Amino acid sequence: MEDAVHRPALLAAALALGAAGVGVAWTVAAAPAVAAVVNLQDVVPAPASVQPASGVTFTLTAGTGIQSESTDVGDALAALLRPATGYPLPVTTGGGTPSSGIALLLSGADDSVGTEGYQLDVTASLLTIRAQTPAGLYHGVQTLRQLLPPTIEARTVQRGPWTVAGGRIIDRPRYAYRGAMLDVSRHFFGVDTVKRYIDEIAQYKLNVLHLHLSDDQGWRIAVDAWPRLATVGGSTQVGDGAGGYYTKAQYTDLVAYAAARHITIVPEIDMPGHTNAALTSYAELNCDGVAPAPYTGTEVGFSSLCVHKEVTYTFVQQVLDELAALTPGAYLHVGGDEAHSTSDTDYRTFMNRVQPYVGAAGKTVMGWHQIGQADHTAGRVAQFWGTGTSDADLGAAVAKGDKILLSPANKTYLDMKYTDATPLGLTWAGLIEVETAYGWDPGSYLPGVPAAAILGVEAPLWSETLRTLADIEFMAFPRMPALAELAWSPQSARDWDTFKVRLGAQGPRWTVQGINFYRSPQVPWGTPPSASVVLHPTG
Repeated sequence: MEDAVHRPALLAAALALGAAGVGVAWTVAAAPAVAAVVNLQDVVPAPASVQPASGVTFTLTAGTGIQSESTDVGDALAALLRPATGYPLPVTTGGGTPSSGIALLLSGADDSVGTEGYQLDVTASLLTIRAQTPAGLYHGVQTLRQLLPPTIEARTVQRGPWTVAGGRIIDRPRYAYRGAMLDVSRHFFGVDTVKRYIDEIAQYKLNVLHLHLSDDQGWRIAVDAWPRLATVGGSTQVGDGAGGYYTKAQYTDLVAYAAARHITIVPEIDMPGHTNAALTSYAELNCDGVAPAPYTGTEVGFSSLCVHKEVTYTFVQQVLDELAALTPGAYLHVGGDEAHSTSDTDYRTFMNRVQPYVGAAGKTVMGWHQIGQADHTAGRVAQFWGTGTSDADLGAAVAKGDKILLSPANKTYLDMKYTDATPLGLTWAGLIEVETAYGWDPGSYLPGVPAAAILGVEAPLWSETLRTLADIEFMAFPRMPALAELAWSPQSARDWDTFKVRLGAQGPRWTVQGINFYRSPQVPWGTPPSASVVLHPTG
């Protein structure tokens, strides 16, 4: 695997030691070359509008300050910039536009930016990000970090200069929903790993993390009314290992951590299939009253809640009520896919009974596109995961007025192998190299589905073969940023030949961050900063 899976360079290892608080001081050797200033149009996702100012640059100095009308975003920017620059970068609040430094303002942005877009203006003395909301400012900050050298991501002091090209960016997202999904049920991933993934998707302006919290192999959220779900259902995972689950406090912490990065958590309890972990935990949820053995394999479609037992609906309502109380976002995902052990009639009966529980809990129903078989509920979202471009259940969902979230498995599933030689992942939906992930238009992908019905794009990452953070990163990078561009950038700004160059320039940044990524031969990867910056231990 070492040959096929890129491992971060020595620089990343050194930075990790610093981040972990290891008592090592570092000095920076003289760099033989100064990194070129990044062009405004060379970020990922591609901005909606760019107007370069030839010959103009802005440079961070030890005297630069940050004025922000959002304290949280100002503090986040300072926390990003201080370690590598070594500058104090004090954050102040207050109205008015300063004449120098960095300004993050909640007024004066172009009207087109909407609730999540931003306007970035760079002059020789002043760098200004304007937006209508803190979310817009935060997305502008993600663009700013890519306009600085990759070593800005280091957690120890690096050699500058820290120069940004002059001009203006006016930017806004194409879709309101730009998501990633992480399957924590097949293999369990702890709080720190999920937080790391939140940080990684936030860099590319994704705004939703869908957590697949239950499946045959494991139940991952504590439920007070049904405690054995966590202690029994959470004790297994694919293959071997102890499994695990999130306490309510841990889940609440994840929700808050994501919200600080303007990401909404969408929790999923998959049903009526994919429920063996629940059936193992409570015998009464089975039609015959006998709990099955725990399952640690990878087959699907064999389990089902007992549709004709009243206790099933008590169970579902109590689980959804507790989860809704922990989740401030708009959606609860009720799964609904691959219910092969449930008849079509029973499936509709179950879903028609369960969907109102979501509304009663103050949330909107989301489900996999098979939910189109059931009655429509207000605002419902059907998540399409098929490998074709037409499907009877999808058609039924559209006809009933559902919004459609696009996750075609042969384009967006990050757990599919890149090539036959990829050491991780599956192949049932096909091989997905970077160009395949990038080379489709969400607005016209499904014939007969109007563009206005498309809510957005989500990139699922199922974990049958994934055990570690490095595994997650290797399958997500570089495809997750590619799919983020589909969700954010206007179709007119998208072009594979220019994108692959912009994507390749992200590689050195990921190296500094210690991100494990697949070096696709389709992408011209930039030279890691370790070629020009050397860190030396001094004690």
